[in-house]
Amino acid sequence: MSGEDDQEVLRWVEQVATFCVEEWGLPPITGRVLGLLMICDPPERSAGEIAETIQASRASLTSNMRFLTAIGLVRKVRVPGDRTAYYRIEDDAWHKVIQRKLDSLAAFGDIAEQGIALAGGNGPRTERILAARQSLTWLRDIAARNPPET
Repeated sequence: MSGEDDQEVLRWVEQVATFCVEEWGLPPITGRVLGLLMICDPPERSAGEIAETIQASRASLTSNMRFLTAIGLVRKVRVPGDRTAYYRIEDDAWHKVIQRKLDSLAAFGDIAEQGIALAGGNGPRTERILAARQSLTWLRDIAARNPPET
């Protein structure tokens, strides 16, 4: 990459990385990979191209690509006749991220039910647990009523 437009792209990739660090606790390199794969054209990049663009070591990149592939956000693609593996972000990657968060909220709902029973079903302790459950249920229900367009 070179030129003014490329520098703007790299600044945006860094913003994605910062978001991933601050909001999700991911390593910066993971966010950089996601940012790059969201904005690059063509949408596939080899590990070497990714490492060079985001200034990452191959070892660090390899472990991050393995992680992103394992959780289904990135997939490895092969080009017939080319021995190089390429990576691209899955088309539904962000839906998967959000769905995982919603699933975790549902899991907390089960924990809240146990807490309500433990707290005796009424009183201040129960009210605090009910408030948490109500907020989480509200968010889950909004998402269920408004699925992403495909």
